[in-house]
Amino acid sequence: MADILIIGSGIAGLSLALKTAEKFPEKKILVLTKANEDDSNTQYAQGGIAVVTDFQKDTFEKHIEDTLIAGDGLCNEKIVDIVIREGRQRVDELINWGTNFDKGDEGNYKLGKEGGHSEFRVLHHKDITGWEIERALLEKVHQTKNIEISQHHFVIDLLTQHHLGRIITRVTEDIQCYGVYVLNLKTNQIEKIESKIVVLATGGFGQIYRATTNPSIATGDGIAMVYRAKGRVANLEFVQFHPTALYEPGVSPNFLITEAVRGDGAILRTKNGSDLMANYDARGSLAPRDIVARAIDNEMKKSGEDHMYLDCRHMDKENFLHHFPNIYEKCKSVGIDVFKDMIPVVPAAHYACGGINVDAHGRTSIKNLYACGECSNTGLHGANRLASNSLLEAIVFSHRIFEDICKALPTIEFPNEQFPEWNADGTSDPKEMVIITQSIKELKDIMSSYVGIVRNNARLRRAQERLYLLFKDTEELYETTTISPQLLELRNMITIGYLITRSAKLRKESRGLHYTTDYPEHARVAEGTML
Repeated sequence: MADILIIGSGIAGLSLALKTAEKFPEKKILVLTKANEDDSNTQYAQGGIAVVTDFQKDTFEKHIEDTLIAGDGLCNEKIVDIVIREGRQRVDELINWGTNFDKGDEGNYKLGKEGGHSEFRVLHHKDITGWEIERALLEKVHQTKNIEISQHHFVIDLLTQHHLGRIITRVTEDIQCYGVYVLNLKTNQIEKIESKIVVLATGGFGQIYRATTNPSIATGDGIAMVYRAKGRVANLEFVQFHPTALYEPGVSPNFLITEAVRGDGAILRTKNGSDLMANYDARGSLAPRDIVARAIDNEMKKSGEDHMYLDCRHMDKENFLHHFPNIYEKCKSVGIDVFKDMIPVVPAAHYACGGINVDAHGRTSIKNLYACGECSNTGLHGANRLASNSLLEAIVFSHRIFEDICKALPTIEFPNEQFPEWNADGTSDPKEMVIITQSIKELKDIMSSYVGIVRNNARLRRAQERLYLLFKDTEELYETTTISPQLLELRNMITIGYLITRSAKLRKESRGLHYTTDYPEHARVAEGTML
């Protein structure tokens, strides 16, 4: 039994754990993660965190406008205003917790500029900003007595009235979360963990695609379990493909070449050396990610090439080595000298702009269940996320959830009924794991071929048909075989693939990250897709 159960150990989950632990020193704060405590999407964030700090050159209004332009008419303007204005204070908290952002000789923070930003406003720590934030948060968490982190605990499903035998549908108004069923990967036993408050901070789902910058844990678990519990999800058709992942055939995840490199002057080029973005957007290589990713995809299809190029050869060597040491070393390790050779790059699945639908306080449609970070749909990103806004969103909504928990926690009571333990009767070990691994490969092929950067009705229809066959086979496995993390991830990934495909079919227009050749223009109906 926990008082507050947080699922996920990235910036959203850990910052919330720290605040609730300080506010409620007598309460038990339990953080679950299915892998190691530092294995999260946060750790892989290279570029930085966008926040207005230089008020002589920058303003909240400029940051708000940049975010709205990137979101292509689908942002919730109230949420954008909240995140941009409250973000400065939340970043100060990260600094007070020990996060080190790069400073110049005079002690001022060095600010980067990325695609879609009108000013230099991105705080960073070299090219490993997420790693630095994660380091600082974990160090602080380990000093806090009433926070417990349980590693290698894979959450299977949410505990709701459904497990008490009640019928729940997607229009049921009083669905309530009471905890989770979780697979303890150390003991291989399924445990029931009850909690007054459950917070999902489970990250994204990039692993459903062949090419992705996301770590292997990014399988959409939180979004999938909320959908199974009849909670609301929204805007899942908007999958952001980062334009510049290092091209390495057969390697997953793909190494990210942060947008900050283009912010410092790198230029996208074709094989013959021409400026790739010259004919696509006046902002050139610093156009928003959806535009750049589609341009690269188009040039690859026209030329038949497997990749395009990022040219850094003209950039200042000393500055590059200081700002992007890990990118330099990674390229060097595969035989690329960034000062002599152009870097081969491809678009790769990077960020989920939709997810579990939440209000301005991170509350989902299920009572006592919150969501924040990449797994949530707050309304900030709309149809396309502005670069480096994600970490900002996570810490702002983590704080707003904390404020709501302070009000809600004293009033929550548990039902008198006893929730059942997990029933594994009638299941046996799978005869061949190859069935699961092959299904995962097939899922990635379906999503990459038919529900990628460019879509159309025929591709989406084919994807839906093939996903349904995969779904039936997987559900049969789930009902008859012993649960494994691979099976749980496959089940969640198929659910996510279905939700993206269905959402994409419902949107009869091209907007932001969703581009379909059947409806190449805006329909001028700026509404989200709620499932």
